[in-house]
Amino acid sequence: MPSPNIRTHKFLHRIPFKFLSLHSFSSLKHANFNHLPPDIQGFLSLLHESPNDLLCIKSIHAQIITNSASKHHFLASNLVKSYSQLGCLGIARKVFDKIPQPKPILCNSMLSGYLRNQCYKEAIELFELMGVSHWGFDSYSCNFVLKACMELEDYERGREVIKRAVDRSVDGDRFLGSTMISFFMKSGDFNGARRVFNRMAERDVVCWNSMIGGYVKGCYYDLAFHLFREMIFCGVRPSAITMVSLVQACGGMKNLERGKCVHGLVLVSGMGTDVLVLTALIDMYSKMGEHERARLVFDIMPAKNLVSWNVIISGYVQNCLVHESFNLFRELVLTGGSFDSGTIISLLQGCAQVADLESGKVLHGYIFRRGLDMNLILCTAMVDLYAKCGALKEATFIFDRMKDRNVITWTAMLVGLAQNGHAEDAIKLFSHMQEEGVAANSTTLVSLVQCCAHLGSLKKGRSVHAQLLRHRYTFDVINLTALIDMYAKCGNINYAERVFKDGSFKDVISWNSMITGYGMHGQGHKALDIYRRMLEEGLKPNQTTFISLLSACSHSGLVEQGRSLFLSMEKDHNIKPTEKHYACYVDLLSRAGHLEEAEALVKQMPYQSSHEVFEALLSGCRMHKNIDIGSKTANYLLSLDATNPGIYIMLSNIYAEARRWDAVDHIRGLMKRQGLKKTPGYSLIEVGNQLHAFFAGEDSHPNSEEIDQILENLKSELEASGYIPDTSCVLRDIDEAMKIKSLWRHSERLAIAFGLLHTPEGSLIRITKNLRVCSDCHTVTKYISMVVKREIIVRDANRFHHFVDGKCSCNDYW
Repeated sequence: MPSPNIRTHKFLHRIPFKFLSLHSFSSLKHANFNHLPPDIQGFLSLLHESPNDLLCIKSIHAQIITNSASKHHFLASNLVKSYSQLGCLGIARKVFDKIPQPKPILCNSMLSGYLRNQCYKEAIELFELMGVSHWGFDSYSCNFVLKACMELEDYERGREVIKRAVDRSVDGDRFLGSTMISFFMKSGDFNGARRVFNRMAERDVVCWNSMIGGYVKGCYYDLAFHLFREMIFCGVRPSAITMVSLVQACGGMKNLERGKCVHGLVLVSGMGTDVLVLTALIDMYSKMGEHERARLVFDIMPAKNLVSWNVIISGYVQNCLVHESFNLFRELVLTGGSFDSGTIISLLQGCAQVADLESGKVLHGYIFRRGLDMNLILCTAMVDLYAKCGALKEATFIFDRMKDRNVITWTAMLVGLAQNGHAEDAIKLFSHMQEEGVAANSTTLVSLVQCCAHLGSLKKGRSVHAQLLRHRYTFDVINLTALIDMYAKCGNINYAERVFKDGSFKDVISWNSMITGYGMHGQGHKALDIYRRMLEEGLKPNQTTFISLLSACSHSGLVEQGRSLFLSMEKDHNIKPTEKHYACYVDLLSRAGHLEEAEALVKQMPYQSSHEVFEALLSGCRMHKNIDIGSKTANYLLSLDATNPGIYIMLSNIYAEARRWDAVDHIRGLMKRQGLKKTPGYSLIEVGNQLHAFFAGEDSHPNSEEIDQILENLKSELEASGYIPDTSCVLRDIDEAMKIKSLWRHSERLAIAFGLLHTPEGSLIRITKNLRVCSDCHTVTKYISMVVKREIIVRDANRFHHFVDGKCSCNDYW
């Protein structure tokens, strides 16, 4: 074959000699360039054989221009292809634009280049230009642009491309037909995909795979198997891709027996060594909890690639075999195998699953030492790990330095804050998330609902509920239960009832939530009523049901009903009482003053009594001023844990109420020597979408002067109405005047005064307090509700108190 008629003296030093050898022209036979002029053939051969090197391509391009061959469509098409393969789309487009009336072959090279470099919008814009300029297009053009539309999920424009292909009668091409099937499947138009498939005159295995794979992705598993049988009947031999789709279908159906059948078919079809198919089988068995079968498939693989290792490691993590997943990772490293961020992500998820912070930190170090790409998914997994392990400083450090964050990243950080007791910070983070324009998902909003419940923030809770409704998220059991819990904990039991009644699907967890809500609000009889309704509807109670019921009876003083429920657990429902049930029962008896019976029950327990049981008994002793049982119980608790400040405080209070100041001083001295401090009392109130915190004795609030004035006025009005201070609540050895002054600096009174100052007259005031309300504050709040004619709801550490017209919903039993 003659060489191109070009000036080679300057060209040869730029192009490696092998490209000018006669051997370089051997490819022309395969490329079918014989109909082209000799000089064009030579340049095409050079481009075809050139290395993946920009300088080399530019040198060939320069000689093409010098020889005035740059206007040739076929040559320009190959230049565009070469530049596109190197990612030089700007140069490729300049080559393209030099041709005044480009033919489809050149347009297709440019479209292919855009697609290869993920410039999908540019591909669509070029196709539009081809139509406007009347350059013409073929099935390949439509194929490239339709793939671009799929990547952008621009289904409307994709349908326009298909219409133009049909109008031009180029839709019969099997490659385009296969892409059209994939397009319709991805857009959810399964009937449209089937129509295209049925019209195809020639259907190869790729077309069948597109249909079967589309059905599997759309969860139409039975249709996928039906089509597979049709494929076999038509004499089309299945490929590895076919088998992968069928294996995935079995995984989606959770049908182990059918999965085993497909596994057998894989072996019979001679694909028992195909890495792709075997990897799909490992994934299927792992997702069905058959990790031993998955490992068996993995072990017999003749060749394992990175994907295979990642799938088996991920499968072990999914089956809670975190230790085994790390053993596999060590095996991978020791055998010299490579790993990527996907491997590490699975291991990080395993660490998060079992709260293994140390192993997580080792992996973090491994990431930096190996220089792995800190991509979005990997960073999100690290944030999730640190957040779930309570290492919020490390989680925040990674989160703040991430360039890109999606809703999953924000949710991981938000959930971490919420679960580690930083509910207010979680709500602030959500506000920042909204400012960044990131749309929340269902998990984010449920976590926020839980934060609002913790803070008692009804306004924010309602706002999140509204977002759930506005975005039409599915109200599954998790969402429903979270909302019931939130409204109950925010003091609006009526809204909790409404959510419960409106729920289309209610399981035992939802019923338990409603029972708990009634219990918190001192509505023990309603809790028992709804329990009876639950039984009538055929639901079986569980352990949590009885914990909620016993707690409800405890808060309402329903001793006999509580006794009956406790005995019915094992007798009627075959539920053996746990330590938690005994703790609730002891609390019920202790609150009601049955301290000797409660003490006897503790001694008869089939378990070694836990802290919770003794703390319930000690609380009852303090309430009923029983020093004898109280001191014994406290001493036993301190022998178990001498670092719990709550026990010292409760014992100190028992002695203080008995005016045993020497014992009080001794207990407080023990605390001081051990460096233990009392948990400070505080109260929260929400005004104008902002939470305000008040600590006992605080006088640093910006509105302190106005608050003091309101409290002074209230004190006068309350005393005129018959209020007499109960100074026995002040458990310090100080004079009477100082005790009264101390009472009026309790945190809930400061919060109520702030609420009166900043909320409309007659509106409801909601307070959340971290400790139990003292008897004098309880009395004062009853009087305030009567004097200012306002409803006041106080949620303390134990329950809710609804104060209206001088009365409390607890009937002075708390």
